Parts: sequence; structure tokens; C-alpha cells
Amino acid sequence: MKLNSLAFRMFATSAVWTLLALPLAGLLIYSLYREDVQTSFDGQLQKLVIAMDVDSMAATGNEPVAPTNRYEPLFEVSKSGWYWQISPVGDAAGPVLASVSLGNARLTSPYALGYPVDPETNTRWRNDVGPSGERVRIVEILDTLRNDPDGQQYSIIVAGPLEWFETSIVNFRNRLTIALALVGLGLMLVTLFQIRFGLAPLKRVQRALAEIRSGRATCLEGQVPTEIEPLQEELNALIQSNLDIVERARTQVGNLAHALKTPLAVVTNEAREHKGPLGEKVAEQAKIMGDQITHYLDRARMAARVSVIGRSTPVLPVVEPLARALERIYRDKGVSITVTCPEDAKFQGEKQDLEEMLGNLLDNAAKWSRGSVYLSVAVPRRTARPQQRRLKIVVEDDGPGLTSEQRARIGQRGLRLDETKPGSGLGLSIVIELAQSYRGSLGLDESAKGGLLIRLDLPAV
Repeated sequence: MKLNSLAFRMFATSAVWTLLALPLAGLLIYSLYREDVQTSFDGQLQKLVIAMDVDSMAATGNEPVAPTNRYEPLFEVSKSGWYWQISPVGDAAGPVLASVSLGNARLTSPYALGYPVDPETNTRWRNDVGPSGERVRIVEILDTLRNDPDGQQYSIIVAGPLEWFETSIVNFRNRLTIALALVGLGLMLVTLFQIRFGLAPLKRVQRALAEIRSGRATCLEGQVPTEIEPLQEELNALIQSNLDIVERARTQVGNLAHALKTPLAVVTNEAREHKGPLGEKVAEQAKIMGDQITHYLDRARMAARVSVIGRSTPVLPVVEPLARALERIYRDKGVSITVTCPEDAKFQGEKQDLEEMLGNLLDNAAKWSRGSVYLSVAVPRRTARPQQRRLKIVVEDDGPGLTSEQRARIGQRGLRLDETKPGSGLGLSIVIELAQSYRGSLGLDESAKGGLLIRLDLPAV
């Protein structure tokens, strides 16, 4: 996926939402679970301390008694993390009762440390360190024997290990993280599949357009989703409209040629019959008009051919006959034309235009060479965009070459650097005009083989 593609935008939007939503949902679920476990753990401690209070403070004597019902078996296991303790408040004398698990150690009273009381439950809470260095949560109730308001107050404390609470939280957090990560990965994969599946028709449209550009198809065919049907219809209508316009342009060019050439021929013939300066002048200007009409009609025909969608021409079948023909024409010089061209090289245009361009270039090279002409064609990468796919055609010879000043002047219409050579001086100018009509270019340079090097850049299929 490229950064500026629809697929990347859709995937990035979904990924950002997933990466934001899942952590937030996980944090919310984790917080709710932690709160629920904390409430459950505190509830268990509160039940134990109330039971201890009822058992110890209901004694008939003058001192509290150890609870007969321990409720939690771990109270009997040394340093288990579960402890209870009953002691007089303040400096009052009295026995201190403690669970077997607490041994000789003592728990610090939250009341003595000034912790506030919970008005709803009349309890005090504190996180502390147990006798073995473990973290414990303490709940405390202050009460008197038989609820005597004037009696001695006693602190009833129950402690439970925070390790149990934190282990439960950590295990849940790890499982939640793994589950949400798997969900996120699944969502990413589903999103990728959805994007590939959803945008697959656009890929088919792209391939169909490539078929049209290469000349293997004339319109977009096949079933497409409902949303793309209007696009298919409009593109087919545009292609057909283009063909109709080009056909009308060809017809009008032909009609104009017929309408102008016949009167010009009549004027030229009449002027030649009238001897004298006037007749010669009229014949001369009529010839100039005829050349101009031919030139601009040719350009109009070229423009019409270039505008046609789907024209493609294999290069090798055009180059090989031209090379063989020119070798026969220049056999007295012993000219050899070496062609290097891949079989899959295709020109995005009309065959006759490619023949005219390559024919002029090879003819000039053979005419000026000492015996060797080289033509090579480079095929563009298939991964390139259609607008970036270009044919790189290079024609070289081993002739005398041209100076930089001559190369700057060459290509002007009708310009001939050497009048001893046959020709009209129109070859390169025609090639330049044809190349430009296809949005191509022609460049001249010095060849390593001693002669002239011509680079022709044209659109490729």
C-alpha cells in the first residue's frame, strides 16, 4: 500500500481507531475489574472482623476471649498473611489476643495512627507490612465488652494478604492484554481483507484500462459493483466519444485536402501557361501554399492519430524490416545495422508514425556512417505508472558526427548541413514533430563510436 492510496487511508483510519479504542476499552475493563475485586476482598475482611467482634466481645467476663470460630483456616498457619488481633485501646491494661499465624508479632492499629473511620461501616482501613515483610490490608473495629458504653474499648483487627488481591489483578490484566491484542490483530487482518476485497473491482478496472491503452480491448467490459457501474458507463462513453471525434477529424482533414488541392492545381496550371513575371510569381506562391497545406494537413493527421486511445505497435516487427531494407539500399557502402530490441517493447501509437521516425533516423545514420549503425531499445519497468512508461530508443553511427554548434542547428525544417548528400532536409524535423505530438522528445549527442548519437523518447505500452 502506498501512502497516498485509498487502501492506505482506509487501513490507517481503522488502525488508528483500533489502537485507540482497544486500549481505552481495556483500561476501563481493568479498572472495573480491579474495583470489583477490591470490593470483594474488603467485603471478606469486613465479614471476618465483624465475626471476630461478635465472638470476642460477647464474653461474660471482664476481658475479651479468643474467638472460638476462626472462619479462616489460614489464621492457624504461621505467617500465612491472614491475621487477627484483639488489644485494648490506648494505654489501658489488658491482654492482647492474636492469631496463631501472627505469633509474637503485632499489628499497628489504624486508630492509633489517626486513620479516619468509615461512617457507613464504622471501620478503619490501612495497608501495612506483615511480620514477614508481606504487604497486608488491615480492617479495624473499636468495640466494648457487651456493647457497654462506659466500658474499656478494644481494637479488633483482621488482616489479609494483598498478594492474593494483586495476583488476581495481574493475572486478569495479562489475560486481558493478550485477549485485546489478539482482537486487535484479528481486526487488522479483517480490515486488510476487507480493503483488498472491497477495492478488488478497482484493480479490475485498472487492468481493463491498461488493456484499452495497449490496444487489446476497446471498452470496459464485465460485471462491476453497483457503485462502479456509472464510472464504467462514463469511461466507455468517453472512449467512444474520443473515437468519434478522431474519425470526424480524419474525415474533415480529407475533405479539406480535396477541397484545397484541386483549386491550387488549377491555379498552378493556369499560371504556368501565362509566361512572364506574374505567372512565375503566382506559380511560386501557389507551390508555397501547397507545401504549407500539405504540412499542416500532415500535422492534423498526426494529431488525430495520437488522440486515439488504445493504439499500440510492437517495435521489433517495425525495426527489423527497416534495417534489412536500408542494408540493401546502402549495400554499396557495406552498411551493417545492429538491432538490440526486446520482443515485448511496444510503442503507444500508430505503426506508420513509428516507421516514419525510425526510418528517417536509420536512413540518416546509414547515409553518414562509415559502415556501422546501431539501434537499441530499452523497455520500461512494468511497475512504473502509465505516464512514466517510456521507450528509450538510441541510434548511433560511426560516421564523422557533428559539432555542438551543428547539433544545436540540426532539426530546423529544410536545413541541410551538407548539400552533397541527397535529401530534402526534412527528416529530423519530421521526427521531432512526430515525437512532440506523442509528448516525446529527441536529443542529439556525440557517440562513443565516433559519429552521432540520437536519443528518441516515446510513450510505451
